[in-house]
Amino acid sequence: MANTYTQIHIQYVFTVQNRHCMIAESWREELYKYITGIIQKNNHKLLAINGMPDHIHLLVGLRPAQSIADLMQDVKGYSSKWINDKKYVRGKFSWQEGYGAFSYSKSELPNVITYINNQQEHHKRKTFTEEYLELLKIFEIDYDDRFVFKPVEMDYPLPDGTC
Repeated sequence: MANTYTQIHIQYVFTVQNRHCMIAESWREELYKYITGIIQKNNHKLLAINGMPDHIHLLVGLRPAQSIADLMQDVKGYSSKWINDKKYVRGKFSWQEGYGAFSYSKSELPNVITYINNQQEHHKRKTFTEEYLELLKIFEIDYDDRFVFKPVEMDYPLPDGTC
């Protein structure tokens, strides 16, 4: 797009279906590389990626040719297919419906990148639900508590589960 200049930085937050802890350390980095490829193929720039066994944070320099929702649909759709094709989990892997998308100015990027890169340390002090609700409050996003990502009660341990 000639004469179109933008600076759009979006942090995406999304979870494994039912908040199951299914992203194993043994293949997590490979998943992050695959997601990076999806973002780059769509002509965006990945600034940070990290997460926990039950969720992922992405910080993306977004090009205006694709919507926030369309990029997330590509990331979740292609990555879940990739995980299933690789047979990294028993049964069918899927991402939970919905996601958070939060915008940042360029001056905020170093702090957001540090925050994303330090997810493992951060979650020693705060649960995912606490973290997500805090983001919704900081960004003054009205939400319906029924639709906020919540864990399910389980009577059995997951093979990869550490949370």
